[in-house]
Amino acid sequence: MTIRPIRELGDPVLRTPADPVRAFDRDLAALVRDLEETVDHPGRAGVAAPQIGVGVRAFSYNVDGVIGHMVNPVITELSEETQGDDEGCLSIPGLYAPTVRAMHCVAEGFDVRGAALRLAGSGLLARCLQHEVDHLDGKLFVDRLTGDARKRVLRALRS
Repeated sequence: MTIRPIRELGDPVLRTPADPVRAFDRDLAALVRDLEETVDHPGRAGVAAPQIGVGVRAFSYNVDGVIGHMVNPVITELSEETQGDDEGCLSIPGLYAPTVRAMHCVAEGFDVRGAALRLAGSGLLARCLQHEVDHLDGKLFVDRLTGDARKRVLRALRS
């Protein structure tokens, strides 16, 4: 079992848009296995490849006891209905803030073998899909904060 260390805020890989996966090969299979083993840990809902130092568009998720992955994901649908629960990130340990996300979300991409994959979810799965695709675009949840929540988080990050 390979549980990879999580890169933290300040590491440039977290702010760099990830490259699309071009080869569905053994290297990708090893990466996906590492992502799934890394996310299979209490308190972890998702891990994107950049969070383990790999700048490619792949992530794993662990929601409601289901562990899976997606390669080259694209968010294709977002509901107008939103949720504003606290959100955190393994790359910014111990920091949580109310973050507005779509309540329902659809992501399309591929599995590790290159077969088309469509994930649709609500609540935590929708939040996870949006959060992980943001990672692949070089964005962190703190970038989505506004108002007092943003001020509080920025103060906490500076201290």
